[in-house]
Amino acid sequence: MNSILDEKLKVIHITASYKPAYIYGGPIQSVGKLCEALVSLGVSDKGLGTDDLQVLTTTANGTKELDVKIGAPILINGVSVTYFKRQTKDHSHFSLGLLFGLRKRILRNHQDDSNNEMSKRQTPNAKLLIHIHAWWNLVSVLSCFVAKWYRVPVVLSPRGMLTSYTLGNRNSLSKKIIHALLGKQLLKYCHIHATSEQEKKDILKIITPKSITVIPNLVSFQFPVSNIHKLINDTFHLLFLSRIEEKKGLELLFEALAIVNIPWLLTIAGTGKSEYVQSLKRKAKELGIHEQITWIGQVSNEDKFNLLAKHDLTALTSYNENFANVVVESLSVGTPVLISKFIGLADYVADKNLGWITGLNIEEIKTGILSAYHDIEKRKEIRINAAILVNTDFNDGALAEQYVEYYKNVLFTPFPLT
Repeated sequence: MNSILDEKLKVIHITASYKPAYIYGGPIQSVGKLCEALVSLGVSDKGLGTDDLQVLTTTANGTKELDVKIGAPILINGVSVTYFKRQTKDHSHFSLGLLFGLRKRILRNHQDDSNNEMSKRQTPNAKLLIHIHAWWNLVSVLSCFVAKWYRVPVVLSPRGMLTSYTLGNRNSLSKKIIHALLGKQLLKYCHIHATSEQEKKDILKIITPKSITVIPNLVSFQFPVSNIHKLINDTFHLLFLSRIEEKKGLELLFEALAIVNIPWLLTIAGTGKSEYVQSLKRKAKELGIHEQITWIGQVSNEDKFNLLAKHDLTALTSYNENFANVVVESLSVGTPVLISKFIGLADYVADKNLGWITGLNIEEIKTGILSAYHDIEKRKEIRINAAILVNTDFNDGALAEQYVEYYKNVLFTPFPLT
């Protein structure tokens, strides 16, 4: 094992979007945090130096484009990032420039200097690894195809994109076509990285990858938080902090809140498609709870931790989440969580007794809210202990070392490249 870990490696991260495209929510934070931690660890020769880690991404920023330099690497928080224009402005994020940029970098890293394409394809560089983030977009799928063509090992972090829920949900027909024509064979070539045991189980229901490994996301914390929340209040303050979309289960939360017999207020922080947000507002009005809900839109990274600390409970009743960064962010400031059992961190929250786990039944969610409201002692203990626990369990340096070890085991453990 030591001889493997002493080896040198280079990693190209492929992601359809990158900082500062915060409109895409948690994955942007997770990918950026991972790359920054790997480069930071490289200072101590345990991680990857700036020259050893590159990010290739697009200018995607929702329906708009980021105002950034195109086609040449720039440093973003110490990470070398190259942005490419995309030809489509939708969720497919097709970018011809990115694909050519990836090919150029692969060929540059081949040990054989021959100009013969076939010769280069037959002489893979054992030191190079491609780490692809997310799936079902053309950046990820076609980058995987390029890597497989040139026989470069691939680590894929699906980030919740390889579950039965996702496959059967939005754009399900196009996903099934991509999966049948190309995706299924490409996924067999990949080493899969899952962020939780639940995500691992979901993935294995769909595909049998070359290998699969669980390592948690890296999540940003902010210590200390200046606002100390009073535990005993007449009104129970709940917070939803996430991208607003169907899988988050806000309708379920609304229906449960409509039948609880306690005084409450709900703050909703985040953005989503305007049509869907408006449908939620109509539902809240139909349920007679709209005056107890405050919609504050997107919250900056600088402000969100104080916002979390001011609330009694962070609620996320999602149909499916591979990880859910907001759970760790909330606990890092001592705010308990109420989450569905279909969230990747549900087992962690249950094991550490850091909140309440519920199903997707309205009565179950109602019961969870009432339990959280009445159990002041448990909330007090979480306020005191949660920050220490998550700071230990999700330590940047320790997790970054796990990723480096994982990369080297993928690179230097013999696997068939077909």
